[in-house]
Amino acid sequence: MSVHTAPRGPGVTPSGRGARAAIRRIRSIGRAELALFWRDRTALFNALLLPVAIGPAVAAAHIDDSGGVSSNARLLTGLLGLVMLGVVYYSLVSTYVARREALVLKRLRVGEITDVEILAGTASPAIAISVVQIVLFIVGGAVLLGLPVPVNAPVLALGVLGGVGVFVLLAAASATFTRTVEMAQVTTLPILGACLVGSGLMLPLEVLPGPVAGVLRCLPLTPALELMRLGWLGTTGEGPPKDFVGVLGAAAVPMGILAAWVVVGMVAVRRWFRWEPRR
Repeated sequence: MSVHTAPRGPGVTPSGRGARAAIRRIRSIGRAELALFWRDRTALFNALLLPVAIGPAVAAAHIDDSGGVSSNARLLTGLLGLVMLGVVYYSLVSTYVARREALVLKRLRVGEITDVEILAGTASPAIAISVVQIVLFIVGGAVLLGLPVPVNAPVLALGVLGGVGVFVLLAAASATFTRTVEMAQVTTLPILGACLVGSGLMLPLEVLPGPVAGVLRCLPLTPALELMRLGWLGTTGEGPPKDFVGVLGAAAVPMGILAAWVVVGMVAVRRWFRWEPRR
């Protein structure tokens, strides 16, 4: 059987393709990926236990309740960020590389399925698991730690979904220059390290000099965290909590930065994503 390897843009969708058919194809790939996920102990640890294991370190890094954001609130929103980094970004880089090197991605492109559907189907288990974990953390924070009901749920949801989307795209882009699954531990370090140190997980941005904090707000995780904190608490820690309407105005800048990362990720994947093994 001949294998079609002609390059296709990730956003190309043949005419006449219905949304339901696309969803069915994405679901089929997702079910296969989910079965593989449950068999991979390393992936299970990274996805299910790593955020919880690192959480105490994030909490210990915040020695006070500066800016009106409690330690519990910082802990919970920090855990949401760790889910995006571990469950979505790191695990998906490994998954994309593994499927590429095993020729799975190349074979999938033979049929009618589009490139977007392949990438989305492969990412769907990580997306679903991350969203479920984030929802559980939010509910747990409200019930067990006494955190308030979200001030602006749509902004909170935008931060969650936008952040997950950005790190799916960044995972696909990082897989481009990752030759093997083992190398993912190295190629993901720049983004992981920058986000862990510079996105307010370990040190509140409001305690840093203004120009430094301004640069760090452009990291891919920072706007997602700020949107989640604004939507949940009404503040990022730099001022008093705002109401539902006030949060909308404060959310404009992080929304713009997050949208810019979405565009950067889409362009990078379209131009450089590799569908065949790197030889």
